[in-house]
Amino acid sequence: MLAESLGALVEPLGSHADPIGELADLVAGGDVVILSGAGLSTESGIPDYRGPSGLARRAEPMTYQTFTGGAAARRRYWARSHHGWRHVAGAVPNAGHRAVAELQRRGLLAGIITQNVDGLHQAGGGQRVIELHGSLHRVVCLGCGQLTSRAALDQRLRAANPGWAATVTQLSPDGDAVLADREADRFGVVDCQRCGGMLKPDVVFFGENVPRSRVEECYALTGRARALVVLGSSLAVMSGYRFVRHAAKLAIPIVIINQGPTRGDALARLILDAPLGQTLTDLGQTLTDLAAPSTHGQTAPSRAAGLRRRAAGLRSGDDQQRA
Repeated sequence: MLAESLGALVEPLGSHADPIGELADLVAGGDVVILSGAGLSTESGIPDYRGPSGLARRAEPMTYQTFTGGAAARRRYWARSHHGWRHVAGAVPNAGHRAVAELQRRGLLAGIITQNVDGLHQAGGGQRVIELHGSLHRVVCLGCGQLTSRAALDQRLRAANPGWAATVTQLSPDGDAVLADREADRFGVVDCQRCGGMLKPDVVFFGENVPRSRVEECYALTGRARALVVLGSSLAVMSGYRFVRHAAKLAIPIVIINQGPTRGDALARLILDAPLGQTLTDLGQTLTDLAAPSTHGQTAPSRAAGLRRRAAGLRSGDDQQRA
């Protein structure tokens, strides 16, 4: 396994007396890539896939094969998603999203890769976000490829289903919801207004491949990073975990902030098992404090340069150990 083969290449975690301080040292060097997962949005009221225990909350997510395989499956999906979309559309960015946007505003990030489909990075001020798994805010026609807004589809579905209501027992981070089949079977589905083709949310279902160009863009971004910071992801699926493996192979420091264990823990330089919102807010404050003029007369620019050298030294030290 990669974790075993790279065991000698990853600095042991040991005891970190000041994990936020060490994280700040790495981030202050700039060129950080963020890889975010569902755990970043839980404080916005959107559930994650596994939670702190690491156990899956839902055993049967919608697959591409099931969705395209029959009208009944699509009807049930759109009925569930019709309810789930209302919850996602009403969610607002939390402190974690805003803190990431602030890091980007300060020029410390090389980019943001998100596995989430909720659009909350952008709503929180994030820019140039690579949506690895797409976005629930868009709908694609599998016939002609036309992209339309989910808000417009929501209006069409409401018009096609006047008075329809159902009891939701569970929500999922992918905008799906759990409700009885008998309620879903009464739901009316609409098709593409241009060609009459099958409509699908512009997200990557289980069993569907992420577009190759998007994957290559993420690999290239990760390869240019000074550090990779994973936020709120168990890394249980290869879709996001491959970029952690890629960073480890290139001796790029990896930080994981998540509640609960992750698949990438053995490859990480630093692990923080903590709530994302407060941790990222603390990080922002620590960076502000570090950049401020010190009582010893060191100016903010010179101290920031020193932090960049220290962050570079952390990486070069790893490189020497791994040579």
